[in-house]
Amino acid sequence: MNILITGASGFVGKNLTEALKNIRDGKDKTHQKLEIGELYCYDVDSTWKQLDEYCAKADFVFNLAGVNRPQNPEEFMTGNFGFASTLLDMLKKHNNLCPVMLSSSTQATRDNEYGRSKKAGEELFFDYAKETGARVLVYRLPNLFGKWCRPNYNSAVATFCYNIARDLPVTINDPATVLNLVYIDDLVAELIRALEGTPHREGDYCAVPVVHTVTLGQIVELLQSFRAMRRDLSVPDMKEPLTQKLYSTYLSYLSEDGFSYPLKMNCDPRGSFTEILRTADRGQFSVNITRPGISKGNHWHHSKNEKFVVVSGEGMIRFRRVGTTEVIEYPVSGKKIEVVDIPPGYIHNISNVGTADLVVFMWCNECFDPERPDTCFEEV
Repeated sequence: MNILITGASGFVGKNLTEALKNIRDGKDKTHQKLEIGELYCYDVDSTWKQLDEYCAKADFVFNLAGVNRPQNPEEFMTGNFGFASTLLDMLKKHNNLCPVMLSSSTQATRDNEYGRSKKAGEELFFDYAKETGARVLVYRLPNLFGKWCRPNYNSAVATFCYNIARDLPVTINDPATVLNLVYIDDLVAELIRALEGTPHREGDYCAVPVVHTVTLGQIVELLQSFRAMRRDLSVPDMKEPLTQKLYSTYLSYLSEDGFSYPLKMNCDPRGSFTEILRTADRGQFSVNITRPGISKGNHWHHSKNEKFVVVSGEGMIRFRRVGTTEVIEYPVSGKKIEVVDIPPGYIHNISNVGTADLVVFMWCNECFDPERPDTCFEEV
């Protein structure tokens, strides 16, 4: 199947093109029945001759080209309706009745230059379907967000992500303004379903079935919390789909010299202990480095429990149940990655019995609270 994508360099076009390349090249094996041949990518730097050639060979057309912020409002009709008309005329010229998708907007119902141009494009496509019998798929899309969307253009989410990631101010005229948002990966998944012949239809139109409703104020509050998480070591609530998608989007707008951030290493002659993440309901993640010949621990917990994973070096974890004398030993090594549970009620320590640093990844079921440490010191 040869696929023509107009507006291929834009936000949606780029995400769709890369997803289709992964399917075509066998990197994405979730669409085994979808056979993709040539991808014809058309954009502003392409020629009319190329578009004509693509229209002759395409088996499916994604028309994503359009004008969002022209210098002259009259360009809305030229860029949205005019280009769509040219595209359909070229398909008719080659008697190519392949399915054609149109990227429209929920603003097509509004009485403004942009809305009227989108509505005219929709009517053009529906008339084309009646005239030729070709299958058309008209998507009225709400606000979109995700990676590769241009900030300071036509996406508030992209602008907020870009500014907040760089500690720049954001401006909100009305925090209570409600947005309906579609995540780019959900849109791409729907477009691939359309390509497979199973689009999600709502009457005469097609739609992305996953839409998130949120206020501008809530979006900014979430994004600002993401920035603060580098300081308090917390992570977002990944059970919330919108939060998960916004966090992925936010990270894609980090400045390229700002991907990393420092952690506080608590160092002494024995080695170091460094917290990595603190979660509200899934505990704390840390890394512990122990010098050769050193033991750490020698304490027990009433309720707190941990998991130790040695990733480098040679160690010995020793346990003694409180009130008994028998010592249990667990040899551990970075050569054999395994989890050792640290149950409550057992005095425990870990010793570096090798010649190099012992590096241990640690999880604790709760974040450390100095007011309630639940740590009772006693030698194993």
